[in-house]
Amino acid sequence: MPDFLTRLIERRWLVAGMVLAVLAGGWGAWRWWNGPEVPVALVERSDVVQTVVASGRVESPLRVDIGSQVTGTVAAIPVAEGQSVSAGQRLITLEHSEASASVEQAQASVAQARARLRQIRELALPVALQASRQAEATLTTTQRQFARTRALQARGFVGQAQLDDAQRSLDVAQSQLRTAQLQVATSRNDGSDMLLASTALQQAEASLRVAQAKLGYTAITAPTAGTLIARNVEPGDVVQPGKVLMVLSPVGKTQLVVQIDERNLATVRLGQAALAAADAYPARRFTATVAYLNPSVDPQRGSVAVKLDVAAPPDWLRQDMTVSVDIDVARRTATLVAPTAAVRDMTGAQPWVIVVRNGRAVRQVVQTGIRGAGKVEILAGLQAGEQVLSGLLATVEDGDRVRPVAMAGIK
Repeated sequence: MPDFLTRLIERRWLVAGMVLAVLAGGWGAWRWWNGPEVPVALVERSDVVQTVVASGRVESPLRVDIGSQVTGTVAAIPVAEGQSVSAGQRLITLEHSEASASVEQAQASVAQARARLRQIRELALPVALQASRQAEATLTTTQRQFARTRALQARGFVGQAQLDDAQRSLDVAQSQLRTAQLQVATSRNDGSDMLLASTALQQAEASLRVAQAKLGYTAITAPTAGTLIARNVEPGDVVQPGKVLMVLSPVGKTQLVVQIDERNLATVRLGQAALAAADAYPARRFTATVAYLNPSVDPQRGSVAVKLDVAAPPDWLRQDMTVSVDIDVARRTATLVAPTAAVRDMTGAQPWVIVVRNGRAVRQVVQTGIRGAGKVEILAGLQAGEQVLSGLLATVEDGDRVRPVAMAGIK
């Protein structure tokens, strides 16, 4: 009896093992028949935006180099680097005692020239007119005396010597009148003395303007409102013309200057919108607009310079900050898309995907459109709702049986 029970138990385990072997074989055969599990994603309709990513720096369209027009010693610098200044605000003061003295000297010369001109108008001309009238009266009297003397000499009452004296007196009177008349002429507005005095006044006034200009050069001011982004001078320094003392970034348009790969040049156009972020504040994105495309390509880097206008720059944006820019070069709404990882040979003549149809992997040639973040537009070859292999599987070939396993939707 015990031997019988032992044999029965052994047979039960044998039967169980055989049953398990049959089940395992059936399970394996079923899996072999239906193929391996493969990750798939749905082809669906979605919005897609194609962007060109580039990096660059913040830049103002214009920078003003501040320098001195004269040689001098820096007396004071009433502003600091990074400070916002208004147009005409003083930035640097040079020592100006010599320039101030030159202005005072020029002012004295102007006053002297004006006094000389006034003297001619108020004194010299009236005196000359009076002298001319006196000379005319003297000449009239002398002419009468000469006439009487000549008449007396003709009658024999006076000798030749008296007539000669009368002639000399007449000549002197005529000469005095001519001198007085010349003095009147030179003292009038169009006379030589007046012209000389007027010219001297003009020269003195010109010298005063030069002296005042040189004095003005000792006060270096901001030509326009802006922000001082560099300072290369300290009080006590001796500065000379041509040396950059400060750099001013004028208030106005802020631009981003980036470099894009020349392969993307055909897709970037003026007016396209972009999102930018500074490396210092990566979470704070702001908008920009493509405003300039450099007509030449950098042969060393194979890149093209692009400038973008920032209409409303954030207050934390600084000159020369490093920025990253995503330029929207194309946009589609509710278009058919597939994961980028599912499309093979995307840059070739015939891109293709592996699509699951009736439980089998099918190689399908597709026509692609624009590419966005992780997805690509499908123009032909697929329909919405179809499943495509979302990754490259070396073990799956065209016609193989597969069991699709859905992945998360396209983002």
